[in-house]
Amino acid sequence: MKAVLMAGLAGLLFALGLGIGGMTDPAKVVGFLDVAGDWDPSLAFVMAGALGTHALLRRLILRRKQPVLAPTFPSLKQARVDGRLVGGAALFGIGWGLAGYCPGPALTLLVTGGPTVLLFIASMLAGMGAFRWWESARASGALPHARSG
Repeated sequence: MKAVLMAGLAGLLFALGLGIGGMTDPAKVVGFLDVAGDWDPSLAFVMAGALGTHALLRRLILRRKQPVLAPTFPSLKQARVDGRLVGGAALFGIGWGLAGYCPGPALTLLVTGGPTVLLFIASMLAGMGAFRWWESARASGALPHARSG
């Protein structure tokens, strides 16, 4: 129960940070990404603040012998940068630039029930389902595996 409560508190804090920082406003996000037009650099300060806070707190947390709610810290494995990672990052960026939403802010805005947010979430879930189907079909041999270089 303690872990669920802490996860809920962390989610609430994250949602508040997204809202206060303006990340839940698609027009602000698109304005930040429009470097050739009417550019709004304010989200760069939000991102820099988030990175600075993370860097500081991560160092402090990793000085502990163990996490508060788990027996050990998770081991982070080095992932190779490959076509799947780059392709996924490109799709994420394109979607973020076109819609002005990414998953975190969109989930935060679900409480508003706005039609564009609901459409984004539905599209995101459809994309996740299509990816799961694709991976399952590849694993079963129904689709060819991409060559790795």
